[in-house]
Amino acid sequence: MTPEGRSRNDLLLDGAIALAVFAGAIGLLVAGEHDQGSGEVSVAGVLFAALASLPVFWVRRAPLPVFVVTGLASIGLQLVADPDGPPLGATLALYWVAAAGTPSRSRLALAVGLVVAIFAGHLVTSGEFLDTGMLFGVALWTGAWLAGDRTRLRRERMAALEERAMRAEREAERERRLAAAEERGRIARDLHDSAGHAMNVILVHAGLGRIKSADDPESAREAFATIEEVARESVGEIDQMVRVLREHAALPLGGTEVEPPPGLAAFDGLVAQHRAAGLHVTTAVSGERRPLPPGVDRGAYRILQEALTNAARHGDGSAEVEIAYSRDALDVSVGNPLPRPPGDDSSGGGHGVIGMRERAALLGGSLEAGPRNGRFQLHAWLPFSGKSA
Repeated sequence: MTPEGRSRNDLLLDGAIALAVFAGAIGLLVAGEHDQGSGEVSVAGVLFAALASLPVFWVRRAPLPVFVVTGLASIGLQLVADPDGPPLGATLALYWVAAAGTPSRSRLALAVGLVVAIFAGHLVTSGEFLDTGMLFGVALWTGAWLAGDRTRLRRERMAALEERAMRAEREAERERRLAAAEERGRIARDLHDSAGHAMNVILVHAGLGRIKSADDPESAREAFATIEEVARESVGEIDQMVRVLREHAALPLGGTEVEPPPGLAAFDGLVAQHRAAGLHVTTAVSGERRPLPPGVDRGAYRILQEALTNAARHGDGSAEVEIAYSRDALDVSVGNPLPRPPGDDSSGGGHGVIGMRERAALLGGSLEAGPRNGRFQLHAWLPFSGKSA
């Protein structure tokens, strides 16, 4: 690019246009002098023709000043000669004035006033009033202005479409980033739930193995085998989630999707784990079982997982689970007797209950939990048409 901001091709094109306009002005000047019978072109006529044509070279950068210069020069040309035709340079500059547009009404009024004044100057010097020459000039300059204005409108429409496309692209990128952040948050919650559940199961089985190691080695070996199995599963799940988090950090919405966490289909296995750890769990399912929305399926499983973990840690060795399928929601209830007045998570103020309540709220549902008549009762209501977790 040149210091003026135009490429070499633009400079060559503008120069060619200016020379072509100058050649046309000379041709009209010669034709006019020939019609007058003299056939001679004066030096003053050539100079005014040059001033009325060659400034077109700068019309892209300063259309209104170029129009004024070429318009005044063409008036001067009519004073010293009689060209046979319209002022080519001023007409082309008028097109660019309309195509460039005006930033304010005052500038538009100034431009229109200059156009009217220069046109009136041409009429005065040519002596053409209310005849075909005047009508031709009005039609020519009006056409040049309308053509330039249409060019400006088309350019503005294209710019508006490009801006709209860029804005839509930015909005789509923002939505992708928000979706990626939400997905990372979900993975982090699942990671916390899975790791917390695994640690509590390991803790219970480790205690069982320590107690049984002396008088019941077989039970101790089963407890340690359960610890090994739970630890292996948890490490694999954590590795997968961390790997996907890293991929999402490099690419907001990577092509690799994280494997969905278990849903209610894995509930029987969850109950079996707790029963093996010594928690007496009874389950009851009512209503017609049906495929659940993914968010509700995962959320219900995580709530049951956390509730049974709390029952194993803080309860009196047993828990009752009720799952009810209704037409538009899933009800989950978990209760367990308390060995002592609650003072920790069993009070409903621990992080486990807070996490379950937040998960239910994300699904558009609700969760109530707390001690009641010597028992800890939890009830979650998860609507099928709520938000996605």
